[in-house]
Amino acid sequence: MSHPFTLTLSCQERPGIVHAVSSFLFEHGCDIVEHQQFDDAARGQLFLRTAFVCSEDTDTERLSADFDAVAQEFGMSYQVADDHPPRVLVMVSKLGHCLNDLIFRWRAGSLGADLVAVVSNHEDLRPMAEAAGLPFHHVPVTPATRRQAEARLLELVDEHRADLVVLARYMQVLSDEACAALHGRAINIHHSFLPGFKGAKPYHQAFDRGVKLVGATAHYVTPDLDEGPIIEQEVIRIDHTFDPRALATVGQDAEALALSRAVRWHSERRVLLNGHSTVVFR
Repeated sequence: MSHPFTLTLSCQERPGIVHAVSSFLFEHGCDIVEHQQFDDAARGQLFLRTAFVCSEDTDTERLSADFDAVAQEFGMSYQVADDHPPRVLVMVSKLGHCLNDLIFRWRAGSLGADLVAVVSNHEDLRPMAEAAGLPFHHVPVTPATRRQAEARLLELVDEHRADLVVLARYMQVLSDEACAALHGRAINIHHSFLPGFKGAKPYHQAFDRGVKLVGATAHYVTPDLDEGPIIEQEVIRIDHTFDPRALATVGQDAEALALSRAVRWHSERRVLLNGHSTVVFR
């Protein structure tokens, strides 16, 4: 029986890295099934993703321990992961188009992740979540209860053993402390092609400016509002006939597409952080 794994790494570029990785896998009886790398000449960094199978009965802990000598030699930051899909907790407010799309792709088996719960500061989307068999947690947020609400959110992340938190049009700003606790494992969908049209009523702003493209941006959550490393962006061409309502409709399509791709690529370990940017091996 073959056991699938994925190795991702980054380090300073130097000769011999790919040879060291492939030699390690060969020596451990592993067969490479997919390999991608990116040499960032501007930063002198190499990024690598290698999917492989092992005929021997092994696990991520054993492979990581054995690979550590190679990583030390080249100064690598690395991770070995198996093929278990990440557990995803989804956060929403009142708009359900992104949650509905995630549920559809999850049920179809094309999301690359398992949805495990839905958390919301409103009750509006409880029927959608529960119809999909997902636990729904109502965590109201007010200026006076924000700290307690975030503490409850992090408790739910732990209770559901969530590997990834997805803000699927969750209309609350997370504190710096919550962002730090979820660093690298929280994805947000922003209702515009960043940077631009931040804040309230983005489609009204777009209409007033006469834009010709409507977009959406999926990015990692950081303390800097809507400034996190971008994973995916989607744009749709429009013209002067689109009023704010029509813009919102096509914009929601862009949001659902960008978010589902970002979740799938993250879940398949195809996204590597590169400073304030990302490397995405599609």
